[in-house]
Order: sequence, then structure tokens, then C-alpha cells
Amino acid sequence: MNRKTVSIILLIVFLTTIILTVANVFLEDSSTPENQTGTLTIGNLSVDYEKAGKCIEVIDANTIQVYGVGRVQLVQIDAPDSEPQSSQAKKFVEDRCLGKTVYLDIDDKQPNDKYNRTIAVVYTESEDINKELLENKLANISYFEPSEFKKGEI
Repeated sequence: MNRKTVSIILLIVFLTTIILTVANVFLEDSSTPENQTGTLTIGNLSVDYEKAGKCIEVIDANTIQVYGVGRVQLVQIDAPDSEPQSSQAKKFVEDRCLGKTVYLDIDDKQPNDKYNRTIAVVYTESEDINKELLENKLANISYFEPSEFKKGEI
């Protein structure tokens, strides 16, 4: 290889490094309190959470993908499998969670299901997603033991 080829290769490596560094700075969401415990106030109710992160995908109405946590199964939520109810329920969760910070109250007695999803009550800044799905009749209660949450009391 001649000097010109080596110089071009080094320049490409340097520029690629700069571009990736700048992209990482812009893509980083420093406002997301990932994996921090805390207390959240929703209306006049105070709730504790164990982890928080940005919802980056809604798989279905009862499963979301949270940055820094992985897949999260909404505790006690059985979303419908048939159309159009399943798409209505999924859209409901997308409208409230996708791209936003969610706060997770993880089930202390069974933190993961058999698919290694985190089992939790999911909150946003202003609402309890699990409770809203049930109250809006977009899902049914699905209860499994052991659980720190009593049946129907999420």
C-alpha cells in the first residue's frame, strides 16, 4: 500500500469515529432515569417503582420493550388475541407508553416469567397503564401465584 491509500484509510476511520461519537451524544437520553428506584405521584396516589426506562417498542397490549430493562409483561393483564380488540388495546398502550419514560413496580415475589420477561405494573408520569387497560375494558385480569399483588388490586 502506498502512503496515499494509508492516509485515506486513516481519514475514513477518523471520520467514522467522529460521526459515531456525535451520533451517540445526540441519541443518548440523559433525562431518562434508567434503573433508578423512586416514588412517583399519580393524582393523589404515591407509588414506588424499582426501575425506569424509555419504552422503545410495544409488542402487544401486555408486553413492552423498555430500554435498559428488556421485555416487560404487564402484571395481571390478559390482552385479547382477537381483532379488533387486540389492535385497540395495543394502540392504547402505544399512545401512552411508546417513546416515553415508564416506571416499573416489579413483582417482588415473581420478578420474571418463564420467558424471562420482567413482570411489573407499568406507570407513566400520569397513569397506571395496567389499571387503565382494565378500567377501559381493553384487557381482562390474569392472575398467577406467587405475586406480591393481590388479584384485581393493581
